Amino acid sequence: MAEEDFWLECVDARGEPHGGPLEVMWPTRFEAAGQVRGFPSYRGQRNFAGWYWAATGGDLVGYESWVELGHLMRLDADPDVVAVDSQPFRLSWRYGDRARRTRHTPDYSVRRRDGTAVVLDVRPDDRIEPDDAAKFAVTAAACAQVGWGFEWVGILDPVLAANQRWLSGYRHTHGDLPLPSPRRD
Repeated sequence: MAEEDFWLECVDARGEPHGGPLEVMWPTRFEAAGQVRGFPSYRGQRNFAGWYWAATGGDLVGYESWVELGHLMRLDADPDVVAVDSQPFRLSWRYGDRARRTRHTPDYSVRRRDGTAVVLDVRPDDRIEPDDAAKFAVTAAACAQVGWGFEWVGILDPVLAANQRWLSGYRHTHGDLPLPSPRRD
């Protein structure tokens, strides 16, 4: 797929949409932007969407499932991560000479301490359909063209997820309450 086939859409901090070819839009700092789409909510929904207060960026970051929340907590605890943004952009492309563009919105954009960017798609192995796998592969190729990393991640190890959940409570002050001091026995 040629680089000029990729189109990227994002939303700035004021909520205004922007779009253009990937080779023009790639320098965008998604951590300073808004979500390109919201989370659906309806009666009988099987997943639980919400907002997580990330100490890394000092801001709320959205998630659409418990699996995404687990990875969000993992990223928040990673000392090399300086920012995380959910639903950072919509990428679209054409297969061959099809008139209709295929679209994909990755789950997270991650900025590392060294300035590099990583795009994450979060999906359990047993919930990846062939169309999803194809979208992940094309997204990985687009990311590689502009020097971004790409990771597809699944379900966290249950012990790691439980530890991250417990430790995340110590990552911020809960309003005016100070963080607990470490014990010195």
